[in-house]
Amino acid sequence: MRSLITTALHSAICLALMSTVAMAQNEPDTAVFNRIKTAELNSSQIPQIAHYLTDVSGPRLANSQGYKRAANWAVSTMKKWGLANAGLEEWGEFGKQWDIDDFSINMKVPYVAPLRAYPNPWSANTKGVQQGKVQVLSPQQYTDTTYIALHASEFKGKWLLVAGNAPKSDSKFKPVAGRLADTALANMKDTYMVKREEIEGFVKYIDIYKKLDKMIENSGALGVITAGRSNADGAVFVQAYGGYRVNDPEGIPQLSMAVEDGQRIKRLIASGHPVEVAINIKSVTSTADTKGYNVIAEIPGTDPKLKSEVVMLGGHLDSWQAATGATDNAAGCIVMMEAVRLLDSLGLKPKRTIRIALWDGEEQGLYGSYGYVKKHFMDAAKFKAKPEQAKISAYFNLDNGTGKIRGIFTQNNKDVAPIFTQWLKPFNSLCASTVTLSNTGSTDHISFDWAGIPAFQFIQDEIDYETRTHHSNLDDYDHLQIDDLKQAAIIVASFVYQTSIRTQMLPRKPLKKETFVFEGL
Repeated sequence: MRSLITTALHSAICLALMSTVAMAQNEPDTAVFNRIKTAELNSSQIPQIAHYLTDVSGPRLANSQGYKRAANWAVSTMKKWGLANAGLEEWGEFGKQWDIDDFSINMKVPYVAPLRAYPNPWSANTKGVQQGKVQVLSPQQYTDTTYIALHASEFKGKWLLVAGNAPKSDSKFKPVAGRLADTALANMKDTYMVKREEIEGFVKYIDIYKKLDKMIENSGALGVITAGRSNADGAVFVQAYGGYRVNDPEGIPQLSMAVEDGQRIKRLIASGHPVEVAINIKSVTSTADTKGYNVIAEIPGTDPKLKSEVVMLGGHLDSWQAATGATDNAAGCIVMMEAVRLLDSLGLKPKRTIRIALWDGEEQGLYGSYGYVKKHFMDAAKFKAKPEQAKISAYFNLDNGTGKIRGIFTQNNKDVAPIFTQWLKPFNSLCASTVTLSNTGSTDHISFDWAGIPAFQFIQDEIDYETRTHHSNLDDYDHLQIDDLKQAAIIVASFVYQTSIRTQMLPRKPLKKETFVFEGL
């Protein structure tokens, strides 16, 4: 009996000690958090980092000169800060380099007026200024191969304008920017989640457009202008779903236009006033280097036993080319660079190695992060984890605009939720308190989550991300909320540091075998 009692008592003591240790390693180091907060509020480098990644580097289309300027600047800057192993790391094959050399667009008839429009990425050149009449197509006509085949003879020497119905006037009274309400935070749902079958459907949709573009090219049309989505108020959303692969055909000149200019042209033609536009697209396309490159740098760990383990943070560096990609996603890269600068400049001694990654090719399908994960952590063909996979404690991502952090998505990682709740308590006064089991997708943490690594995206205030800046010509430095980025840097740096000193790595979900959702896009 005495032996049983002793055993039971010993077990109880062990459980109590284990519980105490678990609580201790989850208790936030508020003294360090306060040092991080004070340093950021008193000597932030965020405005300078933002200036160089946007104004100085310019648009950062994957594999463009702008991307290379930004990537090289980030590497040299982090080397100056004293980070280790800073450099560019090849992730795989991307495709063509494409840079605008010269561009202009003007309405010439019935009067001269500049128009708000931009070449789509990887658009073909016009081979000089090309002036021609405009013919309007509805979106339904443009996507109907039968209609295009029947009317192809009408297109020769013309610019085809794809313009839908005019925006509803009541949209003018809706706010274009805002912060997440407490009710929204309390009821966070899955966001930006894409299913594999949706991607496969999207690929078929792209194939139809390729067929249509070839039909239009064969008709002798000068090119296609798409007059934006509605409710944009001057914002022009410019992107492309192909053309960058080495074997992709050159195609035809393609542009995106402000919906208001498209509607003006449409009304003029409808009232019997022919319209002519003159367009010059001159780009430089190269296949001298078709590889893609991520930016990598580290703060080495200091604990002899834990320094081989890694805490990662990152965001995607590439952007579209109609603006300088400030909120998508220079903002995330600015915050992550500032976070590692803070940790290093304060002389903090992380036990685990902290590794920052600025990803390439996210906009085309998470290429940079997925390539990195396949290279280091997961054999995709066999769906077998590589040795490095077991050494990654967590990956933290930021890629939803310029808004402040309001909490974090745990991607259904139930065991990590109470840990993050504890870590956010010191930042409740900074409006960050939400921990949700919900998922968010369509950005680089998905690559890590697929490989069985704890990977998280922070919840951010929306500001005007979806209504104004996401993939648009307005996505410039002046749409950054600098104070929000400072708040985000404080929280990211604190989460990364806490993960680096924790006795154990963050808990993992069971590894689930599945096809990577964006593969083949």
